[in-house]
Amino acid sequence: MIKKIAYIISIFFISLNSFALNNDSLIIKYANTIKADELKKHLYTIASSDFEGRETGMEGQRKSAEYLINSFRQSGLQPGNNGSYLQKFPLISNIPEGVKLELNNKSYSVLNDFSYFITNFNDTVISKQEIIFLGYGINDSLYDDYKNIDVNNKLILVLDGEPKKGDKFLLSGNEEPSEWSINFRKKVNTSHEKGASGIMIIKNILSDNVKHLVDKNRMKLDLENKTSKSLYSFFITKDLGNSLLSLSNTNTDAVESEINNTGKTINHTIQAKIKIELKSAIRKFDSDNVLAFIEGSDLKSEILVLTAHYDHLGIKDGEVFNGADDDGSGTVSLLEIAEAFSKAKKEGNGPRRSILFMPFSGEEKGLLGSEYYSQNPVYSFKNTIANLNIDMIGRVDEAHLNEKDFVYIIGSDKLSKELHKINESANDNFTKLKLDYTYNKPNDPNRFYYRSDHYNFAKHNVPIIFYFNGTHEDYHKTTDTPEKIDYNLLEKRAKLVFFTAWELVNRKERIKVDYVKSSKTDN
Repeated sequence: MIKKIAYIISIFFISLNSFALNNDSLIIKYANTIKADELKKHLYTIASSDFEGRETGMEGQRKSAEYLINSFRQSGLQPGNNGSYLQKFPLISNIPEGVKLELNNKSYSVLNDFSYFITNFNDTVISKQEIIFLGYGINDSLYDDYKNIDVNNKLILVLDGEPKKGDKFLLSGNEEPSEWSINFRKKVNTSHEKGASGIMIIKNILSDNVKHLVDKNRMKLDLENKTSKSLYSFFITKDLGNSLLSLSNTNTDAVESEINNTGKTINHTIQAKIKIELKSAIRKFDSDNVLAFIEGSDLKSEILVLTAHYDHLGIKDGEVFNGADDDGSGTVSLLEIAEAFSKAKKEGNGPRRSILFMPFSGEEKGLLGSEYYSQNPVYSFKNTIANLNIDMIGRVDEAHLNEKDFVYIIGSDKLSKELHKINESANDNFTKLKLDYTYNKPNDPNRFYYRSDHYNFAKHNVPIIFYFNGTHEDYHKTTDTPEKIDYNLLEKRAKLVFFTAWELVNRKERIKVDYVKSSKTDN
């Protein structure tokens, strides 16, 4: 009897293992339709100069959208927006025609002496006879530069970063800086809330990230009901900061040292004639998100969304920014993953849940396409189980030159522990990449979690994963071209997204959200 029971149990487990192996074999079969040579063929097309850098609202972007639609259609995917493959969204652009900054009648040069970030799209003139120096521009219970200071309608000047006490930062109490150092918008938003007319932040150097804020073709969604007071923020060199502080007989090193040594705030009223002028040309137009759909079976009302952005920087000074990695690599991965799922469905192995493939436009202009979708979702966020976002997965960054089989994973555990475990399990079972969580740390100074389209899903409590290879020497340069892509590595990373997606759409239970973001989102 005991032998008989043991035999039955052994047969049961053999059956289970056989099922698992057969299921894995099925998944691998469709994953293997994602091929390096097909990714390469797609990428050499959309990242070619014929597509003019795919700038949002330009002819190259529209040509790219048509290419994506044709590819999705050929793979058998249905239109994802009520019979259309497109979701149009209205835009307004601001092209600077003249930028001037004068201090006591001396002119300073944009990108050499200062940079700026302004939300107003009209011509702007800021003219003041005085500037308020306000330490680090921090408003915190441990240290408050704004205490008993009225900055309403004033232009304020602040240091970058935050105070230190010895080797430790005053606000965090350890060697890691607080968000006041990491996120410049925290200082900008605080000055805005306090009523300041603008803020000038003294930087040791004007980094590429700061300079990139000055776009020759800035855009925003053209939504009449979305009005708010404009933000005026300027980033100035240490030399220019010292020119201002010298009018109060001090300098940046002296005030920084005094604050650090005493832990007390410092403020000065600087008598100075300053004038800032920005003149712009305004254009109204539209752009497109592309939506392609695979309907699920018994759980079809639940939707998994896979995204990338197909726009890039366009043409500047006659040179094409091809954007092969950013984000041609993510866009062509969507095409191949979509084809794999469509083939599975045609052979009777389609997903239980539905899948929306959505290449966005407007990402390079401030996540505009995904922001519009988040305000006008075609599929309810209540029915959206997760978003897997692919933005740059075709290259190797400097940190992994000796270990290229990796991918950065960002945000996987922020809203759902299950999602995090599913992605790790998919990697353990199939792709075996090194999953690098460096940029997933809450104090990551790069703030990549907030810088791609997935964030407009996370704001609505949709669990997300951002797949990323990190920046490299060709990031946002004309040299980001198709021949520099590692296509075998691109294939492996795309397969990881596929394996994770397969589990999400076919598992019995929908993944659980175990952390809910507050309604006040952090930008």
